Amino acid sequence: MPAFSEYMAPHGGIHSMETFKPLVWAGTVVLVVLGLFLLVSTNHLLNTATTSNTVSFGGEGKVIAKPDIATVSLTIVTEGITSKAAQDANSQKSKSLTDFLKESGVEDKDIKTSSYNINPTYTYPPSGTPRITGYSVNQSVGIKIRDLDKVNDILDGVVTAGVNQVSGLQFTVDDIEKLRAEARELAIKDAKKKADVLEEQIGVSLGKIVNFSENFSGYPTPIYFAKELSADGRGGMGGGGPSIPAGENEIIIQIQITYQIK
Repeated sequence: MPAFSEYMAPHGGIHSMETFKPLVWAGTVVLVVLGLFLLVSTNHLLNTATTSNTVSFGGEGKVIAKPDIATVSLTIVTEGITSKAAQDANSQKSKSLTDFLKESGVEDKDIKTSSYNINPTYTYPPSGTPRITGYSVNQSVGIKIRDLDKVNDILDGVVTAGVNQVSGLQFTVDDIEKLRAEARELAIKDAKKKADVLEEQIGVSLGKIVNFSENFSGYPTPIYFAKELSADGRGGMGGGGPSIPAGENEIIIQIQITYQIK
């Protein structure tokens, strides 16, 4: 009679259980994989069920702020027969401008060259090849004016100091992120208030927040003020400087919060 670990094959042969161990292991692995698949699928279905039942609320926060700085772009243009001559002339005007700005209370940290370009100038004869007759240096300087009472005088004085053009004047707030945070807090309170009203009105119970989005607006719009030198070298505007109101900046944050419904 065959041992316990052996059995009779259909045609009378005797096979050991060792012969079928690979099949047993393979079957075990298949069962484990199927179990994990069912577990993951069930978890996915549960998560889908909890996140598909959602509701969203919009909120808006608005902060009105009085500008505390003015920013403006100043352009110096100089020409010379050689590149060095044009740069030397530009350096003199740039120094004169910097000296004037410092005397007017503008700090070093608020004076920054934003671009500096050297370009050849050409003459174009009726026939023949264009030839270089000189060089032009174009330097743009961005400044911040923190004392808004001095804006008019500074804009009027920079031309005398050597600036050819003043443009891109903006009145804004230096710490814009602080105002954004205040507006965001108001927007979140607005959205949560709407959520509380819905819970009370229809008796729904809200769960955790599953999504949040934000939209920001409120950067200042440039004032298209320009002041250029006239042909005789004097300022294009006279009479003690322009009168430019600073106005107010409106910072607006719009948010949307999405809740799960329990």
